[in-house]
Amino acid sequence: MCGISGFSFKDENKLAEMVGALSHRGPDATGTYVDNHCSLGHNRLSIIDLSASANQPMTLGDLVIIFNGEIYNYRELRSEIQEHKFETNSDTEVILAGYKVWGEKVLERLNGMFALAIYNKRSGELLLARDSFGVKPLYYHFSEGKLIFASELKALLVHDIPRKLNLNAFNRYLRILYSPEPETLVAGVMKLPPGNLLRFKGGEIKLDKFVGEAVVPSKLSYKEAVAETRERVMQAVERQMVADVPVGVYLSGGIDSSAILYSALQVNPKIESFSVGFELEVGEEEGKFNADLELARRTASHFGAKHHTLMISPSEASTTLERAVTQVDDLVSNPTAIPMLLLSAFAKERVSVILSGNGGDELFGGYDRYRQGLLARWAYSTSDLFAKFMFQKDDLLSRVVSKEVFEPASSIKKSFEKYLVGSDTVDALMNADRRSWLADQAFTLSDRLSMANALEERVPFLDNELVAFAESLPRRYKVGPFRTKKVLKDAFKGDLPDFLFDQPKRGWFSPGAKWLRRPEFVRLAKEILSPEYYPPTRDLFQWEEFNKILDDHLSKKVYNLSLIWSIISFQIWAKKYKINL
Repeated sequence: MCGISGFSFKDENKLAEMVGALSHRGPDATGTYVDNHCSLGHNRLSIIDLSASANQPMTLGDLVIIFNGEIYNYRELRSEIQEHKFETNSDTEVILAGYKVWGEKVLERLNGMFALAIYNKRSGELLLARDSFGVKPLYYHFSEGKLIFASELKALLVHDIPRKLNLNAFNRYLRILYSPEPETLVAGVMKLPPGNLLRFKGGEIKLDKFVGEAVVPSKLSYKEAVAETRERVMQAVERQMVADVPVGVYLSGGIDSSAILYSALQVNPKIESFSVGFELEVGEEEGKFNADLELARRTASHFGAKHHTLMISPSEASTTLERAVTQVDDLVSNPTAIPMLLLSAFAKERVSVILSGNGGDELFGGYDRYRQGLLARWAYSTSDLFAKFMFQKDDLLSRVVSKEVFEPASSIKKSFEKYLVGSDTVDALMNADRRSWLADQAFTLSDRLSMANALEERVPFLDNELVAFAESLPRRYKVGPFRTKKVLKDAFKGDLPDFLFDQPKRGWFSPGAKWLRRPEFVRLAKEILSPEYYPPTRDLFQWEEFNKILDDHLSKKVYNLSLIWSIISFQIWAKKYKINL
């Protein structure tokens, strides 16, 4: 796991600035390659083959690669490449040798998470690629025949890129609390969409999808699917435990992370787990916000796993807020960014790789909105259901956002229709979550907030082979009128403690609404939520109306956390990155 950066011209000073901006992603080694037509930088977090010979950029003949991520089937691919004498045990060299043998087709064969750049010194072509689910990030800016790219937006901004707010992305951010690909909140800075490659040559760029085999519907009976699901999950976890450094597990107390822990223990009985909880006062819904913490403790104890718990106070949350927002940089509004950042620092004290249950709900149908969508599919169109479940509402946003900027939900819905495809309404909703929400919300947060502390987070549920299998199963095996995540729960029914199966579905909450009513948070929020905090954003909001909404929340008259947090986060971000209208 690393940070990559580069551009299509020569400038050693700018390259050094980009590498410096990504130092948190790779504290173990840095490297650069520069010629008259290309500059490539790399920050290394050593996970597989810790030797200096595996440092990057790595060269093979006319080819140079920089790579961020992990390839879990690299040993199998290596055994197929007889034409090359390997000099390292790294997955990076396997990608490079595979590219020399198979060309761009190697991308389809990589089972892992990755963002990479391959430069051909002879042809002058620069190729960028990002894994099919967007677990690893890749941003770029193309203007006047020049290409700049990096793992994080902050590294791009060391260049003289206009820091102008993208109002289209801004409206989508306020609506869904993240900005969907390919745009970012900075005009002209783009995300390479998941499963895409970008070719640069002769001052021009071209984007294409790289696509593996089409999904073939499964003919397994439900009983057979249950048994196969268990086997596939366990295989995926075993594949993703390959590392030359210690590996741990984030344990939330739900089925997904518990299944990951159980599977990991079959490979390494000494693996350790990590959870986070919150210091709360009497009456602050301890049972809601720390229920998963207690379940995680009980689950770890059930398996005899060594478990570590981090408790976060409101004062720690308030002092961490600005760092969490600015570290993410591709803005996502979610109070859980704070515990994610603090938990990754806590886990890094003992491990360098962490396995998480991210993706299990989206792959196997764990959210209750899928079940609700099944019951409501006759009354609403798919896009209307998506908006109903996911969008912030017009009546609230129109009060706060200036009339010159506000865009109604009816027009924003259209930008999500490309994700809403499937065999039925619920399958379409699940596809939208897998293809948009996971990459642009969940993985944006998990990547930035783990790598802020040089911790590699892996997601076994997004293993290519497991995804292909899960997508082949009929939707009815996953979601029914009265049950969610059916096949996954039944797959691990005999392995996980019984008390996990009696729990209601809970999202992972942070007590953001409680924090916002604490004196230290109120002072900070009122400073940030004012037109004087950052004058360039003054005209975006109707501040008088917004203050009424804030006061209603503080007095507990109306719950308005999502809207308030989104504008707090935006204000911090805009000021930090000096964004203008």
